[in-house]
Amino acid sequence: MIKRFPMPMPFGWFGVSYSDELAPAASRAIHYFGKEMVLFRTEGGKAVVLDAYCPHLGAHLGHGINAEHGEGGRIQGETIVCPFHAWRFDGEGVCAEVPYAKNMPPKVKDKQCLKSYPVQEKNGVIWVWYHPEESQAPLWDVEEHEEATSDEWSDFEKHEWIIKTHPQEMGENAADPAHFHYVHKVADFPVWESVQDGHKSHGIQRADMKTPKGVVKGEIHTNNAGPGQAWTRFYGIADTFLLAQITPIDQETTHVRFGFKQPKSEENMMKAGVNKAIIKDICKQLNEDKPIWENKIYRPLPVLCDGDGPIAKFRKWYKQFYADWDGAS
Repeated sequence: MIKRFPMPMPFGWFGVSYSDELAPAASRAIHYFGKEMVLFRTEGGKAVVLDAYCPHLGAHLGHGINAEHGEGGRIQGETIVCPFHAWRFDGEGVCAEVPYAKNMPPKVKDKQCLKSYPVQEKNGVIWVWYHPEESQAPLWDVEEHEEATSDEWSDFEKHEWIIKTHPQEMGENAADPAHFHYVHKVADFPVWESVQDGHKSHGIQRADMKTPKGVVKGEIHTNNAGPGQAWTRFYGIADTFLLAQITPIDQETTHVRFGFKQPKSEENMMKAGVNKAIIKDICKQLNEDKPIWENKIYRPLPVLCDGDGPIAKFRKWYKQFYADWDGAS
C-alpha cells in the first residue's frame, strides 16, 4: 500500500482558536499535532495550552463540568482544576495544589509535570508553538497585521474545514498556477512571482478577473510565516484580507480556518454583494481543491514541465520546517 505522505508534521506557530471563542475562565479539549491538549483562559485573561492528561490518574483536564461554561475543565484563578480529584495546575504545567493531601507528592511538588506550550495571542487568534523536539523554544514570533485589529476593517467572517491532507500539500497549491485554469476556471494562467527569506515567503499572482462590466486587472499577494500562518491580500474587484490558519491534527489531517476581513469604507460594494461574492468564490475554490487533496499522493520526484510554477522552489523552502525529514524519497 502506498503511503500518501512521507513527510512528518512541520514545526512552527499554528492557530488553535479565535480569541473571541475563549472567554475568561473557559476551557476545552483540543487535538492537534497528534496530541490531546487542553486550551483554557485563566480568570486573569491569559490563554494557556497544556498536555491534557493529569499525572495523577490520567483524567483529561479538558473534560468536566464547568458551572459557568458547561463542559470543560474548571478554572480557578490562574489554574485549571482536574475534574477527577481537583488537583490544580498553573499555566506552566506545575501542580499548584493537591487539596486533600497533607504533603505534596515529591514527584509533583514545585515541578512541571504537564508540558506547557508556548502561546502568542495576536490578530484575534490564539497561536501555539509546536516542535517535535519539545525543548525547542520558538524560532520566530507570530506576524501581526493591522487589518486583523484595525477598526477600519470588518470583523472576521469565519469559514473552516477539516481536510484529509498534509499542510504542505495545501501550501504547494499557491506555487501551482496552472491548476487555477483547469480546476477553478480562471480565464488565464496567473503570472507568478515568489521570494523566500528564511521562514517567510511572499508571492504575487497577477490574473484578470471577468465581471459583468468587463475584465478587471487583479493581483493576489500571498504570504507565509512558517507553515501554519498564512495571509493573503486580494486586489482588484474588492480589497480583501484573508488570515489562514493551517493546523495539522495529525500527519494526514489538517484543520483549516479562513478569516476574511474587508474595509468598512467599501460600504456600497458590501451592500451590492460584491465583497460577499469575492469571499464566496475563494471558499468555492478551496472546496474544488478539497477532493483532489484528499485523494492524491505526494510525489517526491514529480515530472514537471516548463508551464508549471515554482513547485521545486517551494518544496526546498518548506522542508526547513521538518526536524526529522530531509525531503528525500
